[in-house]
Amino acid sequence: MEEKFLDKQQIASLLPHREPMLLIDELHDIEKLTSATAIVYVKTDSFFVQGHFPENPIMPGVLIVEAFGQSAAALTAHGLDKETYDNKLVFLMGIEKARFRKPVIPNCKLELKIQAVRTHGRVWKYKGEAFVGEEKMADAQWSATIVDKK
Repeated sequence: MEEKFLDKQQIASLLPHREPMLLIDELHDIEKLTSATAIVYVKTDSFFVQGHFPENPIMPGVLIVEAFGQSAAALTAHGLDKETYDNKLVFLMGIEKARFRKPVIPNCKLELKIQAVRTHGRVWKYKGEAFVGEEKMADAQWSATIVDKK
């Protein structure tokens, strides 16, 4: 039976990212190669808070997009069989229609609901929505490719 929940250590085993750039803390409600929900705990000591912006800290939109990409990469890596994904990485190729609706401030749980839209060979297309509670904070569509590790 496939796991429906991954913690940060399991996510780190699938992705090359490490602290402080490993943004996603959990991946749950995993539907193999189809969809998942990622959790990012945005904390007052998150690395970006000190400089973005000191008097009014918010999570940079580019990091929300990065979290979307990491979530999709973890979903894909987790769904592929180990031999297929061995010595591979998932690289972000393009971002389309990214919208930032409300600022994401520290001391919140950012939920990223992501979905694989289609795949063609090594190229994947995804879409996602970011929420704090019931409020939509951002949404985007993006594409990624699976490449060989150097």
